Amino acid sequence: MRVQGHLFSWVAIFMLGSAIVYGLWSQEPVGTTALFLSFGLTAMIGFYLVFTARRVDTGAQDNKQADVADDAGEVGFFSPHSWAPLLLGAGGLCAFMAPVFGWWFLYFTAPIVAVGLWLWVFEYYRGENQNQ
Repeated sequence: MRVQGHLFSWVAIFMLGSAIVYGLWSQEPVGTTALFLSFGLTAMIGFYLVFTARRVDTGAQDNKQADVADDAGEVGFFSPHSWAPLLLGAGGLCAFMAPVFGWWFLYFTAPIVAVGLWLWVFEYYRGENQNQ
């Protein structure tokens, strides 16, 4: 986790330098703001990773004498067959196209987003995945 934190910190420093140079050179406010926001986001992620790495056990990626097998094992639990993220992503894509085609488009996409979110939140409360 420490390596990723330092990587994000270096990217944040690069973004800050890019934002300053771009802002002074182009005098264009939108791109400058986007670069400063990118700096802020990468700095927050880098700070979180470095801050958390001090408080958790050293992972295999932080140990220079570690083998590949030291990091083996279960990574986490992932739903094996869920259609809800696909439906939610399609609804989100259509919802973000509403400013292009008109805000009336949200009337058709809001139910898709709502159903996708409902299915994703409650997918382990029904059917074969229901907890006993």
